[in-house]
Amino acid sequence: MRRSWLTLFGVVAAVELVGVALDSTVLQWLAKPLLAPALLAYLIAHRRRLDAVAAGLVAATAGDVALLVPGRAAFLLGMGFFLIAQLAFLTGFLARGRPTAAAWGGYLLAWAAGNALLWGALGPLRAPVLGYSLALCLMAAAATGVSARVAAGGACFLVSDLLIGVGAAGTELPGAGLLVMGTYGAALLLIVTGWVADRVDADREPVVSGPRRAPAAG
Repeated sequence: MRRSWLTLFGVVAAVELVGVALDSTVLQWLAKPLLAPALLAYLIAHRRRLDAVAAGLVAATAGDVALLVPGRAAFLLGMGFFLIAQLAFLTGFLARGRPTAAAWGGYLLAWAAGNALLWGALGPLRAPVLGYSLALCLMAAAATGVSARVAAGGACFLVSDLLIGVGAAGTELPGAGLLVMGTYGAALLLIVTGWVADRVDADREPVVSGPRRAPAAG
């Protein structure tokens, strides 16, 4: 039954990508709101309880629905929900492990460079993008302290939202919609399956006396 949720996610993701490729609003409305819930069900089936990553998936679902609605107000609402998602993921990841100074520095440098490049074209979206992208980069950096798979998911999330930012700045890249949804789907899948695998391993760790051992970054 647990694997069936990943199968469902794969089917939903495929339908979403077809919907994006065909510019079908119906297919996107059918598929996109089910991406995060399918992985939430997978997470709960393994963990048997809600946690910070589960909360992030709930917020991501709300964000996905909001972003299906045209207009700037809906875009900002969706960004707000995804801000909540990033903060939830960040909280969960930091509770598990600590990233290196290089990870913090690298992602903060990426945040500064990305905003500098897009700043002139974002207009009224500058402040919201500045704040959201900071939370996103902090989440991606914190993901490196959990496992390699979760770290890859954080990086994919950053790429996906960077592509959205480029579009919001007025530059349409060829196949941007497919790239955005492909990297977003990969981000969710890597984060959730990596988180489940890491937490299962953590539950199996023997209890030892003495100071608490810091978790490995990879």
